[in-house]
Amino acid sequence: MNSEYMTDIPKRAIALGMFDSVHIGHRRILNSVTEIKGCIPSVFTFSANSVMRKHGQDYKFVYTDEQKLSIMKKLGISEVFSEDFSEVCLLSGEEFVSGILKKRLNAEYIVCGEDYRFGHNASCGISELKMLGEKYSIKVCVTDAVYSGGEKVSSTLIKKMLTDGRVKEASQLLGGNYYISQTVTEGNRIGRTIDFPTINQNFCENQLIPAFGVYCSKTTVCGREYASVTNIGVKPTVERDIKPLAETHILDFSGDLYGETAEVSLINFIRGERKFAGIDELKKQISDDIKEAEKPSYQTSEICRYKMR
Repeated sequence: MNSEYMTDIPKRAIALGMFDSVHIGHRRILNSVTEIKGCIPSVFTFSANSVMRKHGQDYKFVYTDEQKLSIMKKLGISEVFSEDFSEVCLLSGEEFVSGILKKRLNAEYIVCGEDYRFGHNASCGISELKMLGEKYSIKVCVTDAVYSGGEKVSSTLIKKMLTDGRVKEASQLLGGNYYISQTVTEGNRIGRTIDFPTINQNFCENQLIPAFGVYCSKTTVCGREYASVTNIGVKPTVERDIKPLAETHILDFSGDLYGETAEVSLINFIRGERKFAGIDELKKQISDDIKEAEKPSYQTSEICRYKMR
């Protein structure tokens, strides 16, 4: 091996990928990294907001960088290198492997899925990765895809499920309930005037937004989990020209949560968002939504959670 790569940097086993939803296929890759002895289990990925287009289309990510990091840490990953895509995308495949993975990170192993692409304009695939791995003394491990119901588990499939309101199905492939984790922002406080106070959470720019509508949910705040009802959309009855957001009424909770981070897990889809004739009609519907959400059939998520270490 060339002496320029002989450094005191610790050896790493590195998972490669975007991991934008950290679904059960991604978790197979991450799990493989944590099982490699004598190396720091690590991830090399890209910051979600730095990727504008993917496969010729505008890119929408499922989970924020903070959510990805949180899930990966729970799965046993010690280090996450989340790079700006613009700083890497012009590198050739060999420059990426030799300059970043070997020289900078001292990769002993790299693990990825069978469809992993890298290098300028995604010009390199698994065959090139194995060739470069041999050249730079990096062991390359390729994991098989995961299938569910005959379909390959992918972020594309999960995004389609979420935008269709099939949140329960999406959560099965995610390995846990789809969730929103954002700071609580101040709204118009109309919910307080109709006896249904809510917390508002904004989505990030370029983040995928699930189908507009009402969901049975569970909200974790201040270390406690509460049953809740969440509306995702633009609140057409009481607002005009606002960005889509998540508005959640937490059952059996009272208190000021402005500035706090709340984790809202969507369990089941109840109904689509619609505009009501007035506040009284809206108030009645919210009451009906809460009763619906409290039914055992909605409260049970039936999610088989992926084992976290």
